[in-house]
Amino acid sequence: QVQLVESGGGLVQAGGSLRLSCAASGRIFSIHFMGWYRQAPGKQRELVAKITAGTSTNYADSVKGRFTISRDNAKNTVYLQMNSLKSEDTAVYICNARIRTTLLREDEYWGQGTQVTVSS
Repeated sequence: QVQLVESGGGLVQAGGSLRLSCAASGRIFSIHFMGWYRQAPGKQRELVAKITAGTSTNYADSVKGRFTISRDNAKNTVYLQMNSLKSEDTAVYICNARIRTTLLREDEYWGQGTQVTVSS
């Protein structure tokens, strides 16, 4: 089985920074992409940022210029550096990855989520 474990959430003042980490473990043949979604109370889950194995990235317009996604392929870990945080960034941040566990099988996995709260 594959697990995604997030860390790094917390409470921060507006304008501050946080760094989220998500480590994938288990039976992993290769990882196609890794990314972060977020879900605020009463809102739909939205893509924040995604990075491919080749380190191509894409970001939600609302975080461009403030957030940076990166990954360490040797550690099967993805990071999200969040700067200039705003109250509207408050949400549960959820790690997502598409992982190949055998030559013939590739599935999408989700972490449990980590809370990010930005106080104004």
